[in-house]
Amino acid sequence: MRILIVNKFLYPNGGSETYIFKIGQQLQKMGHEVQYFGMEHENRIVGNRVESYTRNMNLKDMKLNKILYPFQIIYSSEARKKIRLVLDDFQPDVVHLNNFNFQLTPSILYEIRKYEKQTGRHVRILYTAHDSQLVCPNHLMQNPITGQRCTKCMEKNAWCCVQGKCIHGSTVQSILAAFEHTLYRNLKTYRRIDQIICPSQFMQERLATDSVLKPRLILLRNFADMETSDGSQKKDYVFYFGRYSEEKGIRTLLKVCRNLPEIPFVFAGSGDLENLVNAAPNVENVGFLSGEALSRKIAEARFTIFPSECYENCPFSVMESVLNATPVIGTNAGGVPELIEEGKTGELFEAGNEEELTQKVKALWQDRKRCEKYAENCKTVHFDTLEEYCEKLCGLYKGE
Repeated sequence: MRILIVNKFLYPNGGSETYIFKIGQQLQKMGHEVQYFGMEHENRIVGNRVESYTRNMNLKDMKLNKILYPFQIIYSSEARKKIRLVLDDFQPDVVHLNNFNFQLTPSILYEIRKYEKQTGRHVRILYTAHDSQLVCPNHLMQNPITGQRCTKCMEKNAWCCVQGKCIHGSTVQSILAAFEHTLYRNLKTYRRIDQIICPSQFMQERLATDSVLKPRLILLRNFADMETSDGSQKKDYVFYFGRYSEEKGIRTLLKVCRNLPEIPFVFAGSGDLENLVNAAPNVENVGFLSGEALSRKIAEARFTIFPSECYENCPFSVMESVLNATPVIGTNAGGVPELIEEGKTGELFEAGNEEELTQKVKALWQDRKRCEKYAENCKTVHFDTLEEYCEKLCGLYKGE
């Protein structure tokens, strides 16, 4: 098969980029042809044969004097023209969409179907829902100002986004996002997608609130393609790894660290709240880790903590911990409870609840036998490998 993978960013930037690079590599190993379409960027590492990409757009720096920006994030004639060049050259059997709203815009869906009609070549369109973008204009279901989780746009309408200034705390950007969301929902644009892959049951349920999306949804959890550290001896520390930011629950976790001065914590990552991490007396900040170094640090921890306060989808971090036979204390929000068997491979707590998390951490730290039992249980858990995942993905590509 010829597979065109679409994502706004074609350079390492987050979880969705890790996803598209890994599936692309595996699909090529399986004998398929793979090309990519997205924005041009100096750090771009994948692409297409005709070198056709849209201009880079940074919405966080959007100014009112950039007159065309408001129109370009809703409808992009540039994206339509650029993707058409790739379609005409590559002639894909499948277009696999990932993050495309705002920078590439849903207008590319019209061009794909136009290409199909004009050439007579059937193109199957799939979309992986890495977040809740199709039902929530700010895609996180969380107000950036208050930090509160929110589902108002699903329960009422997208204009709740404006009331909450949900796009970077900006009224102007929130109006544009609400308009974009309302426009494409009313046009039923997403009917042009054949199937929507939901990495968690939580995401499937949220997207199912939209009648156009509901019949297209299928549950396919993320793959676990990571190095694991076998037979590591546990050491005396509790581990957090990830971004040091508000939505990841770092501020709450640091309060817990201060409540438990007798417990050593190790943090691996980077982010806006790094100064707070460095100021905590019983926290060792080892910076960003990856590969074998990260796996070893996970495997040697008594347990890890996943304190995210936004609705996570199917977080790789939790899967990494379990696969390294390290129990997890995680939030009971989003798709996290689907990855942790409470009382078997870890514990759950109410997101943002400092008191409950303090109690959970203290109790598990003091009960070494329970930690060891959880670790043994983790060894029996199976997540799809990249190879297994891509086999299932190819079935979806074929419409099976």
